[in-house]
Order: sequence, then C-alpha cells, then structure tokens
Amino acid sequence: MKFLFRLLLASLAAFSAGCATQPPAAPAAGTRAAAASSAQPAPLLLVSIDAFRADYLDRGLTPTLAMLAKTGVQADAMQPSFPSLTFPNHYTLVTGLYPDHHGIVNNTMFDPQLGKFSLGNRAAVGDGRWWAEGTPIWETADAHGLRTATMFWPGSEADIHGRHPDYWQPYDGKVTPDQRVDQVLAWLDLPPGQRPRFLTLYFDQVDHAGHEHGPDSPGVDQALRDTDAALARLVAGLKRRGLFDRINLIVLADHGMASVPLAHSVLIERLIPLDDVRTVSFGIVAGFNPKPGHDFAAIERRMEQPQRHMRCWDKTRIPARFHYGSNPRVPQLVCLADTGWRITTARHLATHKGHISLGEHGYDNADPRMRALFVAHGPAFRAGARVPEFPNVDVYPLMTHLLGIPAAANDGDYDAVKGMLKPAAQ
Repeated sequence: MKFLFRLLLASLAAFSAGCATQPPAAPAAGTRAAAASSAQPAPLLLVSIDAFRADYLDRGLTPTLAMLAKTGVQADAMQPSFPSLTFPNHYTLVTGLYPDHHGIVNNTMFDPQLGKFSLGNRAAVGDGRWWAEGTPIWETADAHGLRTATMFWPGSEADIHGRHPDYWQPYDGKVTPDQRVDQVLAWLDLPPGQRPRFLTLYFDQVDHAGHEHGPDSPGVDQALRDTDAALARLVAGLKRRGLFDRINLIVLADHGMASVPLAHSVLIERLIPLDDVRTVSFGIVAGFNPKPGHDFAAIERRMEQPQRHMRCWDKTRIPARFHYGSNPRVPQLVCLADTGWRITTARHLATHKGHISLGEHGYDNADPRMRALFVAHGPAFRAGARVPEFPNVDVYPLMTHLLGIPAAANDGDYDAVKGMLKPAAQ
C-alpha cells in the first residue's frame, strides 16, 4: 500500500508539473545570477563509497567515518533498490525512482531502439537517452539557480534532457582518491558566483577489493583504510576552509557485498538452450528475451519451476516487493542467483580463469549482506542520532529538501527520513 500511495503522489506531482521526465524550465535571463547572489541553503556534498556494506563500519578501520557517524546521523543500514547493482542504485539515489521507473534496470541492458548498454560501453554511458526516464537532482538544482558538480557519478557524463552538471568529469579509474578529493575542494574554492552548491564524490576501491578478494578479505580491510584516509583529507580540507560545520555531508553506499566461492556457479547452458534465446545478461541477475522461431513459453515454464541456487520469473510475475518488471528494458525472463552464487557459463569460467569475482552484489535487496552504509553530518543534521534502516529512494527527497528545490516525481518518502534533521531544518 505504501508503494501504491507513493506512486499516486508521484503521478499527481507529474501531472501538475507537466511531465516528470522533462527538464524543469530554465530560469529567465539574469534569474540564475540573482538566485546565486541571494541567500542560499548550505552546500550539500553527496559521497558514495561503492559497496561499503553497512556492517563494515563495525570493523574499526574507518575512524573518520566513525567520527562523522558519532557526531552526526548513522542509519542502522540503507536498503538498496533491486537489483542491488551499481548503476541502477546510483541513479536511484539522485532521482528517487526505483530502477524500474528511471530505466537503468541493470548494469547491462538491451533497449529495442537504443541497442545494448554496459558499463564499458562509453558511447552508451554518455548517451542521455538511456537516462531520460529520470530527472537527476543536478538537473533540477541547476534549473533553480544552484550550480552543481559531480566528481564521477553514473549519469553525469550524459546530456540528460539537454543538461549536464555545471562541472563534471568522465569516469577515469586511474584518478586516485586523493585527487578526487582535491578536485571537490578546488570546486569549493571557486568564487561565490561560480561555486557549486550540490556536489558528488565517488570512491570505488572498496568495491574493487570486494570483487577481487571477497568481502572478508585483508584486501577489503586495506581498501577501507585507504578510503577513510581520503575522507580524512576531505574533512581536513573542509576545516581549513571553515566549511566543515557549514556543509551538509551525506556519505553512503549503493549496495553491500557477499562472498561467492569459485565453485558456486550455476551453469545456465545446462538449463536453457542458449541458441534458442537472446541473452541480455549473466551474473547475479541474468536476463533472457524471446528469439523468433523458438518456444520461449516452454522455456519459461520450465525455468519458473524451483531451481537449485536461483529463482526465475517471467517479468510480469516478479514479486511485487522488488518494484521491478514493468520497464521494457527488463528482460522477459529474469533469473536471480541465491546469495553466494553466480549465473554463468562453462565457457565464461574457462576464458576468465583467475579473474572470477570472489565477491558479488545484485542479490535480493532484503538480504542483510546487501545493506548499504548511510552516515550524514552537517548543520541540518542531528548530532549523535541513530535511525532505523530505510530504502534508498528516500535519499532524494531528503536532498531536495536540504537544497530548497522542488522534487521531481519520485518513489521516496521525505516523512520517513526527516527525523534525522534538526527540528529547525525540517
């Protein structure tokens, strides 16, 4: 019922605004400069530590993050949206929409008009048409007179509805965590009329280490230390500029991570004749579409029967709690591996020997191992507060409130998270 209520509110908002996926009207000439010079809310910096599982904070390896949690707000956890993958959840965080509603339904997708999308396809990643079903917060902020900057964020490389963030960089994994921090601080050093009020910062070391070595490895522990050191550099830089107590800082993750032993592989070609289907994706969430001239219905009937180490559904029968299956980009047959397993082929295992991930995500977003970090600190947030777990769609309306801008139609619930703010900031 809560989901239906949110959709009703979103529909009413979309009706009154004209269309949720259209860009907000740009201010008239001179309006933006006037807005920039008038009183504005505190700047907001959104930091993502990819794959920082909620319980990683308990390892005692991240003192800077622990300080922010102790003196600000810490959630028990934040539940990712399904599927618990990187691109879908990063776009959910900045749109407030479930992946089924913003269109980035997987890291690997197929669209009848646009073709194939994958993380390594730079042309697709930078094509705004893939992202146009959602309105990212930087677009709305920019349209209401607030400058924006993204130090790597899925979607920020694309021209969405004719807009980019004011300052952005194409993703480059060779840019070190310290260099990423220094760029954010450099943007904050710009003259007031050019300075961004909304910024993002992205770290991916923890995710890489989790995939390569598994979440319980010394490699992840070292990545936690290194990322916390970069956060310490950020905090020190903010303090030198007198900004630490004047900027609202949200540090979160897109999803968690689970161990996947090498032997835990479902060889899908033993269950589905791959020559008879169009394969969209393998991995934790595998997807298949019909191929002309083959009996796809028979394949679905067989695969929807109980399977070892995975579950499969026709997209129209995916459990409602996943909020997934209505978007045309969701494959007709979706198979979800049980936590700790992967869906692959014997050929893939053979050709990638020595490079198979020992840690994975994308699983059922209710699994505790998929729970993500959420910590917030700043003038708007309570000090020393602990709040219950909440879904990540709620981050978007929280951020639009902090920035004082209208929210586009979304699936989030501001009332569910406003308790983490000081009464004056609510």
